[in-house]
Amino acid sequence: MQGTEDTGPPGSLPGGPGHAGQDRTRPPEDRAAPAPDEGARRPARPGRAHEDHGPVRYGPPAPDPGLPVLPELAAVLAAASARTRPEPPGGGPVLREAARGYWDRRGLHGTAGGIAAAPGAQPLLLALVGAHGGDVLMPRPCPAAWMPQARLLGRPAYHVPTPAECGGVPDPYALLETVRRVRAEGGRPKLLLLSVVDDPTATVAPPELVREACEAAVGEGLHIVSDETWRDTVHRPRDTVLLSPAEMCPDDVTVIADLSGALVPSAWPVAVARFPDTSRAAVRHARTLDILTALGALVAGPVAHAAAHALGEPDSVRERIRRAAALQTEVAAAAHRAVLGSGALARPPQAGRHLYADLGPLRSRLADLGVTDSMELEEYLTDRLGAPAPGGHRFGDELGALRVRLGTGPLLGATPQQQTESLAAAKPLELPHVARALEEFAAVFADLR
Repeated sequence: MQGTEDTGPPGSLPGGPGHAGQDRTRPPEDRAAPAPDEGARRPARPGRAHEDHGPVRYGPPAPDPGLPVLPELAAVLAAASARTRPEPPGGGPVLREAARGYWDRRGLHGTAGGIAAAPGAQPLLLALVGAHGGDVLMPRPCPAAWMPQARLLGRPAYHVPTPAECGGVPDPYALLETVRRVRAEGGRPKLLLLSVVDDPTATVAPPELVREACEAAVGEGLHIVSDETWRDTVHRPRDTVLLSPAEMCPDDVTVIADLSGALVPSAWPVAVARFPDTSRAAVRHARTLDILTALGALVAGPVAHAAAHALGEPDSVRERIRRAAALQTEVAAAAHRAVLGSGALARPPQAGRHLYADLGPLRSRLADLGVTDSMELEEYLTDRLGAPAPGGHRFGDELGALRVRLGTGPLLGATPQQQTESLAAAKPLELPHVARALEEFAAVFADLR
């Protein structure tokens, strides 16, 4: 089948009823062993200390923006540093109203009562999945944190292939087939996770695909969680049509956003969710708050103050978002050219601060270097690039596929001064530190020809 259940090996993470570590949609003789990204550990190589490659404790962080904190935001945080109490579960009224206004300006209207905030995307997603019953579906590849969230709750979870043109949104026909197969084997698919602006592929799903995938999901009774963390990092916003699933199916989509995507530094963890304006969603909102309360997942008071300011999008925040996107447009395109020049494949990056490369065409050369799977590719490129280069197995791709996510933040400079210079430059690729970083990046891939 095209979508398969992913579960860790027994004992790797807490399980639960109906989560026996098997693919219910395949006969026993056709079930593949769990992929190494789901808890397996590679034996240490001779002469090297043992390294744990598990996806949870050592999972890849979000791509680094490579930029200093916006001074205005730092001042707002400092002004609130005397706050000694955290926000209430789901966030206080100021933070929730700021999130409501943020989405209202993007055509997603609602009330502050339909907002929930948490200290980061992981606890928020955990609470959302916990508030919904049934099995979980998600695209392949997908953000590294998604599968662990489902497994921690003991939920069967299934990857569905994405189409050739983009990641983040499942192929509609593969989605329907996966739902059919899961149900035929006694499963209860109830929740679909997707991301129109995607990590890890840095692509933006075309509106027609979003419409078809959402119609297929809703027609099968699935609720959709749309991760829109990266929507404000689109490189060419005037040339890119971005359609939120919540615009199409307002009663069947919960939207989440980790504000570290474009608004605040990742060191200030805060994420927000927007629920539909329905009675059923109100029940799920209450369940989500219950879970956040049980987890103690409360946003720190000073962080909430800074996040509310950023969500209000004053001129300085809007200008930083615009400049950062313009800078990434130049640098990510240059990194993409370097990857293609080696003979590897990669979709043109359209958003974020990363690209997703397929080094399959270089398999013979990599094998000569002792690199035969994405785990070894991760080790090889991380060592040579001097920056995290998580392999595709982290994101649900097959271990044998030589895919890797490459961050572009490290190319912007090694110091805050260099990064600020990159942000302000009209022609950032001509700056000596950027040109040098790109030359070193390209040299790593040129060696693989």
